[in-house]
Amino acid sequence: MSNGSFPPSPGRRGGTLAVVLTALVPACLAGWLIWDSMGDPENGDAGSRPTADSTSIAPPHSGGPPGTATKRPKDDAARPLAGKVVVIDPGHNPTNRDHPSRIARSVDIGTATKECDTTGTATNSGYAEASFTLDVSRRVRALLQARGAKVVLTQDGDRAYGPCVDERAEIGNEAHADAAVSVHADGAAAGQRGFHVILPASVRGGGADTSGITGPSRRLGERLVREFRAATGSEPANYMGDGTGLKVRDDLGGLNLSTVPKVFIECGNMRDPKDAAQLTDAAWRERAARGITQGITDFLNG
Repeated sequence: MSNGSFPPSPGRRGGTLAVVLTALVPACLAGWLIWDSMGDPENGDAGSRPTADSTSIAPPHSGGPPGTATKRPKDDAARPLAGKVVVIDPGHNPTNRDHPSRIARSVDIGTATKECDTTGTATNSGYAEASFTLDVSRRVRALLQARGAKVVLTQDGDRAYGPCVDERAEIGNEAHADAAVSVHADGAAAGQRGFHVILPASVRGGGADTSGITGPSRRLGERLVREFRAATGSEPANYMGDGTGLKVRDDLGGLNLSTVPKVFIECGNMRDPKDAAQLTDAAWRERAARGITQGITDFLNG
């Protein structure tokens, strides 16, 4: 009763209490909500209430039945070779050596006759060209298919021998290939290094007539040289082609008999130790496959 204050009347005291409670309850409730959403940081409790990250928000309705995921159109840029047909020709065959008389028989290459096929070359350590070409060709097939192309291999290790060089050309012709590439490795003398692409000469005779494919085959070859070099770091051959990486020949049945753009690529020299170290390396073969794939892609989309 200090300061001469008088005790409040009962009615006044009740009204004041009601006003205070009216202001205090919402404030306490808001504080509790904030505390509950934060949880106990010492216990790692993120709170029992859903956050923006944990709340499931239904996506806009796609027009299909409820619960149907929205379908996005396929990105055509990821499949730049959709609708294209590519023939990859793994040179020789790992089991040609078991059929010497069959691969030695002569076949017509249009302007002459030549043996059906050969065993190919090998590194000094015995890694066969036929094994190399099949490995790289399978890698190229996978890469091209990922870009949407239909890929045909002339052989996939599924034949006793061959096919013969005339049949290799015919496989590409019958497939109406937009491009065909025969994969090889050379067997030149040690010290002769690098890769090169063989282009068809303009020939006509017998069943051979390359007049319609020499131009596009050259364009295919030029793009292969550029992209193979970029992918592998290898240089064009130092023993032919004057540094261009291109060589024109008229004695290969696989080119003479082709009616679709076609080239051979000799990926390196198996008889040179430095080139052989690359050709026997799986990581390098993958880069070689990527270079071939990109060269084909550039040609078909050019």
